[in-house]
Amino acid sequence: MPRNSASDAARTKDRILDAAVARASRFGLESVSIGELAGDLDMSRSGVIGPFRSRDDLLDAALDSAVSLFRATVIEPALDTPSGLPRAAAIVDRWVGYLVGCPFPGGCFVTTASVELDGRPGPRRDRLARVVARWHGWLAQEIHAIDPAQPLASARQVATMLIGIAMAANQEIQLLNDPEAGARAKAAMSRALDSYLAPAATRRGQLDG
Repeated sequence: MPRNSASDAARTKDRILDAAVARASRFGLESVSIGELAGDLDMSRSGVIGPFRSRDDLLDAALDSAVSLFRATVIEPALDTPSGLPRAAAIVDRWVGYLVGCPFPGGCFVTTASVELDGRPGPRRDRLARVVARWHGWLAQEIHAIDPAQPLASARQVATMLIGIAMAANQEIQLLNDPEAGARAKAAMSRALDSYLAPAATRRGQLDG
């Protein structure tokens, strides 16, 4: 009986988190209210807040849940690919697939949250900033692995290009309903990776010459 109760509690918590993430992706994290979630889930307000200590803890958990889904969809599958250009290409492929078939009704959760929170100082903004900084750093390291002879600053520049393309693609997919946005984003990301490869090709040409 305790095992079933624990399983039921975990399922209920997951339902609440899923509903919070879905609402936050459309209307913003700070707009999520316990009353609206209770209505969405046909639960009491106390039932919604029960698995969490507070509304703030619920919103933090929703952010963490969305980030975990991105990791499971984009990052972890790419780690099965050898480091260097193959892995970078796999990241791009999974990333664009995530944007086109986004599991959140409002599109990329981190993009939405970044736009909402970037001008709002506070613990939640700081939490999101740490997530985004880790993503930038990891992506730059993966790009740097394509050609470690180049300075890390060059890889960071390409990472910024890829992130900018992804944010633009999210807008074109969600706001403009552009069916070609995914293919265009993938082509633009591939060109950004090619720009990082260009110095290596030049060095090889010089050595061959």
